[in-house]
Amino acid sequence: MDVFPDFEGLGGIGDLREVVGALLTFVLITAVLMLIVCAIIWAIATANGNHAAATKARIGAWTALGATVLAGGGVAWMNWLIDLGQQL
Repeated sequence: MDVFPDFEGLGGIGDLREVVGALLTFVLITAVLMLIVCAIIWAIATANGNHAAATKARIGAWTALGATVLAGGGVAWMNWLIDLGQQL
């Protein structure tokens, strides 16, 4: 008895790659822009002695940096998973 899974039964992997790539690119661009904005506000607030705004901008900058790293890593991880799935 020869029973094997149908690896060709899941179509649209190319479409999935395009959609996920576009979404992660959008998130990456937004996160980098927010990082730049928060860093500028952090610098201006610190220079003017506004410690409350500087603290909020610093938290925003660190959050944006984390989102940037996760979005950049998400693209690589998704491509790795798709390539791994095609090897099976």
